[in-house]
This record gives sequence, structure tokens and C-alpha cells, in this order.
Amino acid sequence: MLKCDSRLIAEGDTFIAIKGELNDGHQYIEDAIAKGAKRIICEYGNYEVETIRVASTKEYLIKYLKENMPNIKIIGVTGTNGKTTTCYLIWQIFNKLGVKCAYIGTLGFYLDKKIKDLNNTTPGSIELFNLINEAYNQKYEYVVMEVSSQALAQNRVDFISYDYAIFTNLTQDHLDYHKSMENYIIAKQRLFHLLKSSGVSLINNDDLYVKYFEIKNYLTYGYSNSDYQISDDKDFKVNDEVYEMQLKGKYNIYNMTAAICLFYQLGYNYQELYKIIKKCKSPEGRMDIITKNNKYAVVDYAHTPDAVFNILNCLKELNFNKMITVIGCGGDRDKTKRPLMGKIAVNNSDYVIFTSDNPRSEDPDKIINDIVCNLDKNNYEIESNRENAIKKGIQLLGKNDILILLGKGHEKYQIIKDMKIFFDDKQIVLDNI
Repeated sequence: MLKCDSRLIAEGDTFIAIKGELNDGHQYIEDAIAKGAKRIICEYGNYEVETIRVASTKEYLIKYLKENMPNIKIIGVTGTNGKTTTCYLIWQIFNKLGVKCAYIGTLGFYLDKKIKDLNNTTPGSIELFNLINEAYNQKYEYVVMEVSSQALAQNRVDFISYDYAIFTNLTQDHLDYHKSMENYIIAKQRLFHLLKSSGVSLINNDDLYVKYFEIKNYLTYGYSNSDYQISDDKDFKVNDEVYEMQLKGKYNIYNMTAAICLFYQLGYNYQELYKIIKKCKSPEGRMDIITKNNKYAVVDYAHTPDAVFNILNCLKELNFNKMITVIGCGGDRDKTKRPLMGKIAVNNSDYVIFTSDNPRSEDPDKIINDIVCNLDKNNYEIESNRENAIKKGIQLLGKNDILILLGKGHEKYQIIKDMKIFFDDKQIVLDNI
């Protein structure tokens, strides 16, 4: 079996030494041989086992995986926000239609149910290839997958020829990695260059950056003049067909419309989709509303300025008395979005508790200082211990108030320094509300 992680080598495997952004796989060749690798693919060096030297191991790997890809239809979804929900909706609709579809993304790897968690939204090339093959070997017809900007920039998906590509939106995120919005856009565009010649792109026509994604065989959806026209927010209309759905918020209308567009392109009609769409649910940790002891809370993964703004404004429409928000920002990630998220939180909540959210190697108090540095309102407090922050928020709840926990969503951990510690926003609420 071909592997690029020496820690996973078993007797008889082939180890390919990939030069990454942080590590060079050539440093681990001897470790791989010691663990039983019988063949090495590398760019330089002489070794005691069979050795294949190539000009670029990354290009060799892409070519090898492309040549061995199974015949299965692949749907890729990219964008700053909405990838997970859009993919999860597509996965649900396929399976409710009786069509076998796998899902790969932030929530993990799903066949007819969740199979396992994944370390990355879009796994490394070999892991991704193996997941697609697992779906194919179990007679799945489709794979719907989230495609992250980092995966695109790092060529992790270059071996895939996509049948459909969906662009949800683009707002500020990941600038710690991409350094500029221009680089971020370029990374996202790569998905649409990986479309088959017969492939179709579905593009959010209302997005500020839409013109950058009008690349190949594209159709548009949105409220502005589009191929698939949304004309109503309540029981929303797509091309004059009225749909109902359980999901709240205008942003979820975009997510569901993207899914509807895909199924229209696949030849399904309104009658086939209408009853199914009413039964579709949000994925875990997305607008996850908790009601207990006449008190309300919502857990959501929103961790970008745009996502935070969207969910807070969606909840305003539900006419709660007071909105109390618990929010932080991740460490070792885009620092420029921190003050933006702080300002959005205090401007769209009655009260805010700023706290930790995966501080990683950074000092949690320093992260919070970055969030609150330019605030001109005083409707907030700081509690860096996230569990205590949630408990404080619960204590503040009055009649018809709602506690809004943002940033963690489905995650069941906090990353503090190099430790991943069990932590579950939802469970803390259920235990204390």
C-alpha cells in the first residue's frame, strides 16, 4: 500500500517522501524502512530497499492517484461559510431519494451513517483517495465533499476530476495562511479548474466575489438576476416553485438553494424534492437549538465575521427578549478577524461574554484583548475559562432570553497548547440549564 506518513507504515508498504510546507518526507525514509517499507519513492538519496527516484514526488503522487481513481461521481463544495451545511443537505437528499451518496468534510466521513472523524475538513491526498475508494467498493454512486482553501492551495485534490462544483460565498478567513484576499480567491478558484469538461459549476450570484468564479460551465443562483432565482424568504421560491424547510435563516436558504440547483441539474423535479426538503435537518452544531426548563440556548459553529453576523441577525428575527452571546476566536489563526468579530458580537447582542475558543499555542487573554481592543460599547465582560463563561451566560438567562454559544459547534474538544481536551458546549448547557 502507498503511504506518505512513516508512522502508518506496515510490512510491505511503499513509502513516498513528499515535501510539505513544514516537513520534508525524505527525513522519515529510514523510519519507514525500519517499520517495513519495501519500496521508496523519493527525489534524492540511496536506500537499501527498492528505490524509485522522480523529479517531483508530489506530481508523481497526483498522477498515480488520478490514474487509479474509481468511476464515481464527485461533487465539490467550496466557500468561506456554508460548505458543511450544503454538503450535509445534499447527502441527506440523496439518501432520502434512495441514492447512495458518501460525505467527506468537517463532520467526518459518512456513508449511510457517520463512519469516523477526520483530522482535516479535506484530508490529505492518500487518505482522501482511500475514502473515495471505500465508498466506491460499497457501491456508492456519489461523493459530496467540502473542499477547503488550504487543501486547494496544497494540491491535495488535484487528482480529482469533479462532476459538479459549488461556490457558496467568500468572506474574510484564513488570512493567517493565505496572507491576502487575492491569494484566498486564487486558492478557491482552483476547484473550478478541476471540473471535468462535462462538469457544471453552481455559483452564488449575490456574492461580492462572484465574478472570480464565473470560470467553466457555470450556472448562477441567488436573489439577483440568476439562472436559479430565489424570489421569497418565507417558504422560499426557486424559479416560482415554493419550498418549505425546517432550517432557519437567510444563509440557510442559500445553502438549500445550492442543493436544489444541483438536483435540478441531475434531472430531479419539484415533485420529487418538495416533501424531502421539508424533512432535512441542519448538521450537528449548526443552529442547534436547546430548550430546557423554559430556557433557550443555541450552539453554532460560526467562527468568521460573516457567519457571526448572519446567525445573530437570524436569531433577532425570532423575537427573544435578550440575546446573550458567548464567543471567542481561535489561536494561531487569522488575527485580523478578531476585532471584527468582537464588534459584530456587541452590536448585535444585548450582552456578550468573551472567552476562549481553541487558544492553541497563544495566551487566551491575549486573544481576547485582540477581540475587544476597539470596542466602543460596554455591554460585555471577559471570562477566559469557557466552561465558566457558559455557566455565567446561563445564570443571566431570564424569561424568553436566549444564550448563543458560537465557535465550537459540533466540536467536542478544546485545543490548549499541544493538548486536545474533551469539551462539549452543548453538554455543558444541558448539565447546567
